[in-house]
Amino acid sequence: MTNATGHVVIACDKFKGSLTAIEVVEAIRDGLAAAAPGREVRSVLVADGGDGTLAAAESAGFTHVPVTVAGPTGEPVTSGYAVRDGVAVVEMADCCGLVHLPGGIRQPLTASSRGLGEMMAAALDGSEQVEHLVVGIGGSASTDGGAGMLAALGARLIDAEGRPLADGGAALAGLAAVDLSGLHPRLADVQLTLACDVNNPLLGESGAVAIFSPQKGAGEAEQQVLEAALTHYAALVTAAMGRDDTGLPGAGAAGGVGYAAQAVLGARMRPGVELVLDVVGFEQVVEGAALVVTGEGSLDRQTLLGKTPAGVASAAAAHGIPVVAVCGRALLSADDVAASGIEQVYALTDLEPDEQRCMSEAGWLLRRLAERVGRERLR
Repeated sequence: MTNATGHVVIACDKFKGSLTAIEVVEAIRDGLAAAAPGREVRSVLVADGGDGTLAAAESAGFTHVPVTVAGPTGEPVTSGYAVRDGVAVVEMADCCGLVHLPGGIRQPLTASSRGLGEMMAAALDGSEQVEHLVVGIGGSASTDGGAGMLAALGARLIDAEGRPLADGGAALAGLAAVDLSGLHPRLADVQLTLACDVNNPLLGESGAVAIFSPQKGAGEAEQQVLEAALTHYAALVTAAMGRDDTGLPGAGAAGGVGYAAQAVLGARMRPGVELVLDVVGFEQVVEGAALVVTGEGSLDRQTLLGKTPAGVASAAAAHGIPVVAVCGRALLSADDVAASGIEQVYALTDLEPDEQRCMSEAGWLLRRLAERVGRERLR
């Protein structure tokens, strides 16, 4: 039983395919209010570096700056970055991620990270002097080694005829020279941090192509093309930089954006949810709380690898505050839940065993579930 004093903190990610993070927070807030009227409830949106990262920053008071950039296949996408007190947040998923593929058709050989670089440049050139650039790189659509990002930031990637290289991972096979002298000058002055939970290297059996390109539409033949192209590209970047960074943890993230950002731009990698919790000021919100409610659509093995609920539980544990999780379904054993630092799990499937109804009717089911949390934990 949670003590009768102290506020409640809601720190949740989206229920993918059912509810946005904002809708999740609202449903939980309504349920808690029904069960424990008068109890103070504070909330933060949380993400793991993928879609929702920008919204989380804006919910914490960052200002949205709209920018139109190239989508994953070159079509214009209206997105933006969030800025406050010298910190700018950019979300790759919202610039040139899978969600912006025209018609949802995946283009593994030609999709590009160019839009991400354009957004980073916009933040660097913005009216507020940015000193720290935070880039969430989850949800990418491309496997281009971050070449598009680098080109948008001023690098010259040149083919054998001296022309700018076409966008996309497959085009890297025709790369003849890498000229980094024109990179955006402000990159040398800012701290660049990538929000990402991927530790894979760039190349090989655990690299960007082998592990992640299938979900971006690459079959066996396309994977062979992309692996050869990335290997060639990395050799030229290695020559330009004077060191081989292809094996760095996270180099394979976002189709190789992790490689380009670390090897060329000097970026630092941090776990996505940990970084987002810093951005939204979780430490200040959670101080003195009686209970933290976290969650996401599915609690499963991926949750234990740095997803939102595990990250929130870890941060709350540092303050000695109990954590419960709400979710659509729970696929973790009791031991796994305990190891994550979560005291108790409440799933929509506890109320409605039909998973399709849990998806389609997630809002009111989540309100009922949160009311149960309030009755059991706040009285």
